[in-house]
Amino acid sequence: MQIKLISTSDVHGYLAPTDYSQRDHVAPFGLSRAATIIQQLTQTDNDAVWPIVVDNGDFVQGSPLTYFIARQHQEAAPLYSRLANRNQVQVGVFGNHEFNYGLDFLDLCESARHYPMLAANIEDTHHRTLFAKPYTILERAGVKVAILGLTTQFVGRWELPAHLDGLKFHDVVETAKHYVPKLRELADVVVVAYHGGLERDPQTNQPTERLNGENRGSALLNEVPGIDALITGHQHRRLAVKVNGVPVTQPGMKGSNVGLITLNLNDQRQIIASQADTISTADAIPDAATMALIKPVNHQMEDWLDTPLGTINGDMLVHDHLQARLHNHPYLNFINQVEMAATGTDIAATALFNDDVPGLKPNVTLREVMNSYVYPNKLAVETITGKDLRHALERCAGYFLLKDGHVIVNPEFLHPKLRHYIYDVYSGVDYTFDLTRPLGQRVVQLDYHGQAIQPDQPLTVTLNHYRAGGGGNYPMYNTTKIDRQLSTDMTVLIADYFAKHPVVTATQPTNFKVIY
Repeated sequence: MQIKLISTSDVHGYLAPTDYSQRDHVAPFGLSRAATIIQQLTQTDNDAVWPIVVDNGDFVQGSPLTYFIARQHQEAAPLYSRLANRNQVQVGVFGNHEFNYGLDFLDLCESARHYPMLAANIEDTHHRTLFAKPYTILERAGVKVAILGLTTQFVGRWELPAHLDGLKFHDVVETAKHYVPKLRELADVVVVAYHGGLERDPQTNQPTERLNGENRGSALLNEVPGIDALITGHQHRRLAVKVNGVPVTQPGMKGSNVGLITLNLNDQRQIIASQADTISTADAIPDAATMALIKPVNHQMEDWLDTPLGTINGDMLVHDHLQARLHNHPYLNFINQVEMAATGTDIAATALFNDDVPGLKPNVTLREVMNSYVYPNKLAVETITGKDLRHALERCAGYFLLKDGHVIVNPEFLHPKLRHYIYDVYSGVDYTFDLTRPLGQRVVQLDYHGQAIQPDQPLTVTLNHYRAGGGGNYPMYNTTKIDRQLSTDMTVLIADYFAKHPVVTATQPTNFKVIY
């Protein structure tokens, strides 16, 4: 028998082949393209060739369409599980972003599914059926395949507590150590579907990121014997490798690739050969049935995105993302102004989340806002010390390196996953980085209202809730320091700001300097 483990992960609501930058724009990715590849891979389905389709999480959040469904059109939420049914998904795993809109909405999203959601390391003190199943065992022609579902344990650090009512996220390695030996007794093949990635190089086993527990795929394979295949996600990597002889896949993001692990079994139900692959969807024709399911809500969403909000006087488009981070930018300044207006603080931070952020055109619509501020963040106000702020800025200063006299992005923020969203730009304080100095010693000026900030000086700062909880390796920020949180998404706050200020002047900030 040949078993095909087919996976999608981190689709992030990119269902149609578009990035929503403009109406009817066509992009070389999307679930509808992935659906065509899946149809091809599942065409042969019998006792000799057994395809098993897994969605590995982060399906229901991340695009303007997902925001529209969550905030404007919740009756369309079952669309996600209907699409998964169309793709013959047999197993689902929760990603960290599944929780961004709360558990009631998540329940709606999963309400039409024909497959189990697996949550081995998620403890639900309210005993909801959605999180009740740690694994599933599938059987065909006498062969049993066990699939264990795991979710990055960092969800509890990032997500709003109200969105995790009664949920606890346990260590994935310890969870796997508990279940895998049992599954080895119950099944012929043991698969782990993990919404998390590899924290070490597959060949050298050297760390490729901070070993903080966010990604533990390498630890699973190094510390838990008995895993026959590992499906990963979360890092948005295109990955098809073997680690310790175990095939591992990660199919990118936005439906850009489909993961495929092939396991060949002999008559004694033993694996005699295995292979890991990823298949690009760029040239696949979008699946007509998938597009038909998407069409009604997608059309409504496109009209909604074209809602006019206001006007920009000047230039708020981002032409060079590195330069914008290096010298600050009118768009970043504007976002910080929105944050401070909403919370009443006079210090705020924000980020250019990725290098696709366009900024705002002269005539601003919801489309520009959604494509620039891509996360459903809420704001938190924290009281910190001057020492905390300096440490946070040193973390930001580490985003840059010097190479032959030129400023480049520190590879830590590029590999194994693009993490531009970790670098923040602040308003309300004056600060200077000296990139010729060692990491951790680069903040050479830090002033507030014209005076040097003292280490024990209390400061009130506005952050998005991800950063306020320490997300991005900012341990100086944590939930114990939060004074208050806003319940309104940043997208709505931006729209509300334009309602009060229909014309906004693009202003280049001057509070931040870099020496190199």
